[in-house]
Amino acid sequence: MRDDLLNVHGDTQVGPGDVDFAVNVHGERPPEWLARRLRDRVADLAAYPSADDDLRARRAAARRHGTDVARVLPLAGSAEGFHLLAAHAARRSLHAAVVHPSFTEPEVELRRAGVPVTRVLLPGPYAFDPALVPESADLVVVGNPTNPTSVLHPREALASLCRPGRVTVVDEAFCDVVDDEAAATLAGADLPGLVVLRSVTKTWALAGLRAGYAVGDPHVLADLAAHRVHWPLGTLQLEAVAACCSDEAAGHLADIRDRIRADRAAMIGLLTDAGIEIAVAPAAPFILVRTPACLDAEEFRAGLRSRGYAVRRCDTFPGLDPAHVRLAVRGPDTVRGLVTAWQGAQAERSQ
Repeated sequence: MRDDLLNVHGDTQVGPGDVDFAVNVHGERPPEWLARRLRDRVADLAAYPSADDDLRARRAAARRHGTDVARVLPLAGSAEGFHLLAAHAARRSLHAAVVHPSFTEPEVELRRAGVPVTRVLLPGPYAFDPALVPESADLVVVGNPTNPTSVLHPREALASLCRPGRVTVVDEAFCDVVDDEAAATLAGADLPGLVVLRSVTKTWALAGLRAGYAVGDPHVLADLAAHRVHWPLGTLQLEAVAACCSDEAAGHLADIRDRIRADRAAMIGLLTDAGIEIAVAPAAPFILVRTPACLDAEEFRAGLRSRGYAVRRCDTFPGLDPAHVRLAVRGPDTVRGLVTAWQGAQAERSQ
């Protein structure tokens, strides 16, 4: 796989008017209660983001995960976290291991910073085995649940990676909507070198705002914070973190989780009935599938696009091949449309 493909993301594969199965954002707009909280802060934008805004965001995230504010660092999305961690690794001449298939941005940032990277490739069905991680790795990156495979790894297996002198980064961008978040997350765990990255943009339809946070080892987070620009987050980003970690958000999150669970189950049924191969049982709000055997995968995706449906190509993820595509979980009516387009593209390419 060409390294330049690591920079490919789902939003680049959606054209105007396409039905979007490529981007893992839930909903078309933020819920009204959240939009209202953000609108209420617009009047404050003449002032710089305040220390109180930052503390409020930290306290909300700390309460959500049962930890203290020293173990929370608000971020301009998980992407900023990967950038800061790569710089941290470069300053300390660390050797990184990145578990794949997984979100590619961590490896992009590590390589950009000149950090040596070992790829740990998980064979299908992509279950995590800590023994595959080199002992020499003093920074390890793994996703849970993993994008794009939708596999949820046991928290005990990930916790076993943590040790003094090693930074263990767990990307939990989608962990808030798995069936049992409390049993899956490491956020709030007191483990040496642990850094859990959380996003508030996927679940709450805020991808354009770039907001998230890290939870973990206070010594690592303090070093990340010491090397940031001044005012790294704006007022609305900090408000988004505080809002999405609030008690008010908790009830709404339960409803979103229930909807995703129901839509995913219905989607699995519709895809299976149509003969579409699901590569591995999904735990996240997306499903890894395979395009029809004996058909050129790129031409098949083009056939879907010609019918107005965008899916996420997955040959850009180390360990996956061109026949893999990722489908964001959508409602049954939207999935039925995809199935019709899929069958049409398959019939056209089979002639």
